Amino acid sequence: MQEVPFTVDAAALLERLRGWARELGFSQIAVADVDLRGAEPGLQAWLDAGHHGRMHYMAAHGLKRARPAELVPGTLRVVTARMDYLPRNTPAGGAGPGWQAVEWAGLARPEQAQISLYARGRDYHKVLRSRLQKLAERLEAEVGPFGHRVFTDSAPVLEVELATRAGLGWRGKHTLALHRDAGSMFFLGELFVDLPLPLTEPVSAHCGECRACLDVCPTAAITAPYRVDARRCISYLTIEHDGAIPEALRPALGNRVYGCDDCQLACPWNKFARPAVLADFDARPGMAGAPIAELLGWDEAEFLRRTEGSAIRRIGFARWQRNLAVAAGNALRARDDAALRHALQRVAAQAGELVAGHAAWALSAPGAAGALSSPPSTGALQCP
Repeated sequence: MQEVPFTVDAAALLERLRGWARELGFSQIAVADVDLRGAEPGLQAWLDAGHHGRMHYMAAHGLKRARPAELVPGTLRVVTARMDYLPRNTPAGGAGPGWQAVEWAGLARPEQAQISLYARGRDYHKVLRSRLQKLAERLEAEVGPFGHRVFTDSAPVLEVELATRAGLGWRGKHTLALHRDAGSMFFLGELFVDLPLPLTEPVSAHCGECRACLDVCPTAAITAPYRVDARRCISYLTIEHDGAIPEALRPALGNRVYGCDDCQLACPWNKFARPAVLADFDARPGMAGAPIAELLGWDEAEFLRRTEGSAIRRIGFARWQRNLAVAAGNALRARDDAALRHALQRVAAQAGELVAGHAAWALSAPGAAGALSSPPSTGALQCP
């Protein structure tokens, strides 16, 4: 990055930047400093414990995540943005009990595939990246050429750390960013700039003594407040992990075939979660409540067609079938179903070793019925 002359009113520019961001569909933007040295010990301890699992890129980048100016030389500030992603038809204003109850009900239907809410529409990487670039172009039109780079979960960036330091919320005990008026159902993106924009103030945390997210996690992946062992996390296992899912954890996956929302469903602050303003995050056909047997019937061409422009496509067909096989096995443990068993047998006969092994487990391995989630008791949802 090249340092550029900066003669405009920085505070006034930030206000205009906020307005442009709202026009582009962002819910809020804020500005963070690049000094994240205070986050380095925690990051290193997490890596040393192996909690990143097989996400080798996490260790490869090491502490560069906590050093934005090393990632993009010349960076002075990070404009951090959030974008709400609940589908637009989610009831607005006190939406929590309504949409959360619907999701819990979906988790209690063994034969139905459950896909994380954020992945039912267009790939958020594409949406945020293009709109952050447009925001940078608006800023350039105002101040002239300046150094910048856009990131959306696509580089070694401590997104939650930057967001919380800038005041977009606080870090919840599930490690996600939480906002008093929006819960945690939002994406984060960053614009690294070499402009001395004014910093925005952090906000206080409001988790108190609440343990809802820790207590509800199906695999006990939240090992302590603010600490997640990715090796146990269903989102990691169904998305990032490219090998066999440990047999001991398979029953706990229930019918989750891509990601997991449980810690967010249990969080009392998500009664304030807001619907998106963009159509991009509306659920696509087949991405909400589709029968597992139906999805097992897709061949690779159908998978690629159905997931075009979706975040789901990046896991590939084999992992998709692996996840479906585990969910199908859990469904069969809840209630035997000839059509589902036949779909699994067909997949097992045609698939490679990874998928065939999971299909064989689904068809024959013993497991515990009742592994599917149910809503936590109301006592767990107390907010201080």
